[in-house]
Amino acid sequence: MFSGSIPALITPFTETGDVDRDQYQKFVDWHIKQGSHGLVPVGTTGESPTLSHAEHNEVIGLCVQAANGRVPVIAGTGSNSTREAVELTQQAQNNGVDGALVVSPYYNKPSQEGLYQHFKTIHDESDLPIIIYNIPGRSVVDISVETMARMFELPRIVGVKDATGDLQRCADQRAAMGEEFIQLSGEDGTALGFMAMGGHGCISVTANIAPKLCSQFQEACMRGDFKTALELQDRLLPLHKGMFMEPSPAPAKYVASQLGLCVERVRAPILPTTESLKLVLDAAMVHAGLEALDT
Repeated sequence: MFSGSIPALITPFTETGDVDRDQYQKFVDWHIKQGSHGLVPVGTTGESPTLSHAEHNEVIGLCVQAANGRVPVIAGTGSNSTREAVELTQQAQNNGVDGALVVSPYYNKPSQEGLYQHFKTIHDESDLPIIIYNIPGRSVVDISVETMARMFELPRIVGVKDATGDLQRCADQRAAMGEEFIQLSGEDGTALGFMAMGGHGCISVTANIAPKLCSQFQEACMRGDFKTALELQDRLLPLHKGMFMEPSPAPAKYVASQLGLCVERVRAPILPTTESLKLVLDAAMVHAGLEALDT
């Protein structure tokens, strides 16, 4: 169900900082028409840390409504509070999503057993397929392969978004859990190697603003055409790098604004893209062949 190019969607805001509902649904529709294979609303790239619970729930509903069953919707529902993560996952299920992306608990640094019990509780209290989101750089804890293998024994824990940056981890997880365990890269820059090591797709930041190229890249990887995939990677690499030269999603929102997809507005404490980075991103857009689009 979950494979290919899956953008971690930005959340468009109005000039006054509210969720831009109309633009968001246009953005979802554009992504599907551009070839994205799935959608992730309210992940970190969607500024979930600064959305209220009501906004979080609303954005998921807007995404599901606009997608209208054309591609899977995997909602971000994680929290460092198990109780809150359960509530967010249940709300997403009520909104009709196809899966939940659940980040490892951040800041409070649970043990491996604590991580297992966290995910088991969310699993037991909902009916959704769950993608584990392992991102040690943000959460400070790393879910071990052994712990992940225990989680995979639960029937609705189906895979991982791996943002460790360690390509061997993909191979180790494949060896431990088999090819049925869905492995989605969480790093655009290393997605080519990840796919060659047995990955199934990428939950992507760059796909926000280059969905067709990212979709073509993933499709080339999935059919084993790594020559074409490398050519596309060469076009996309400056964008991949630019997306994290300053805190995300400000760079993605700047490029999106240049393409006519939304305004650049982000929520504090994230700041707008600096003028110096805008020059870098402008050059990356030219390198990738992106132009303003009719959305």
